[in-house]
Amino acid sequence: MEKQYSIQVKDAEKYFKLYRDKSRELKERILFRSRNKYEKRYVLRGISFDIKPGESVGLIGRNGCGKSTTLKLLTRILRPNSGEVVVNGRVSSLIELGAGFHPDMSGRENIYINASIFGLKRSDVDKRIDDIIKFSELEEVIDNPVRTYSSGMYMRLGFSVAINVDADVLLIDEILAVGDVNFQRKCFDRLREVKANGTTIVIVSHDMNQLYDLCDRMIWIEEGLIREDGEAHTVGEHYLQMMEEERLARG
Repeated sequence: MEKQYSIQVKDAEKYFKLYRDKSRELKERILFRSRNKYEKRYVLRGISFDIKPGESVGLIGRNGCGKSTTLKLLTRILRPNSGEVVVNGRVSSLIELGAGFHPDMSGRENIYINASIFGLKRSDVDKRIDDIIKFSELEEVIDNPVRTYSSGMYMRLGFSVAINVDADVLLIDEILAVGDVNFQRKCFDRLREVKANGTTIVIVSHDMNQLYDLCDRMIWIEEGLIREDGEAHTVGEHYLQMMEEERLARG
């Protein structure tokens, strides 16, 4: 795969095995082997695309089409059953904010833990921690256990860590409704800065205005295949037109 691209996906397939019998006991599996049969539920059916450094790309499509699965392949949370997925550089993901947080540790301690997941050394975090805490607006509670945080506070801290690791590639999945309106606006302003600094961004969202604001390009996924890939407003309008036609057809 060529390093001139930040992301390369070639013929990627992803399926999950759905077993007809969900018995977990080894004895039953041996005695009733027919119950071990399964069917493959395909989510992605062989998609390919390349993303250049600095591009901002939105993934769109109806629920269950494969958008979030694609993003999880890029983060390596999932592996493709076939095909190739290559991501070059440091990756930061805003998919499951604070997934690495320990509830009994303080917000400050969890910053170090979460940042290490993104590949930062402790000395790197030392240089950034004041900015992370300031961005989160959690100065007064940063030394309290995160189990005492509200869900909004939890997400704000996770976002603040992910956005401050100087990633080459930033992956975002429907999580930008964090905090109040002012904090959301600050998040978008920061994402615009990240984009202007040349970070590659891939975002999944149903908010088309959000995507138009951040993205130069959109990839429309339909039933596990790429239906259209091109300029953001063009692809977005085609998708919205199809959705409206389907709504009218249903009466």
